[in-house]
Amino acid sequence: MEFPEDQLQAGHIPADVYRRIPPGSDLRKVVIVQEAPRSYKGPIVLTLVVATSAVVVLLVIAFVAQIVAASAVAVLSATGGLSYTINRGAKKKRELSRAGTRRRSRAPRKHPARSTRRRFK
Repeated sequence: MEFPEDQLQAGHIPADVYRRIPPGSDLRKVVIVQEAPRSYKGPIVLTLVVATSAVVVLLVIAFVAQIVAASAVAVLSATGGLSYTINRGAKKKRELSRAGTRRRSRAPRKHPARSTRRRFK
């Protein structure tokens, strides 16, 4: 028997528990109660529920913010206070206009070559 649990299941009383039994007690009537092993199921489920609910709350906040922003833009554009347009072709036009223009480029500067041989007197 390697573990104290095995000893208790077999009916043996370990020495440290035996010393705590008051003198004069009938060992045949002594009952040793073991604590159940800890279950990690509850904390794991609680962590998953908290994480899932946090994600759901963030998604709801993002969705509500998007609806509020869209309705604000719709109301302001309907009243004439704001005009909002999306122009997806603007980026391509800018790139094409830059490519169509010619720029004069300077020739790269060339440094005079130094001779590696030196004359000594």
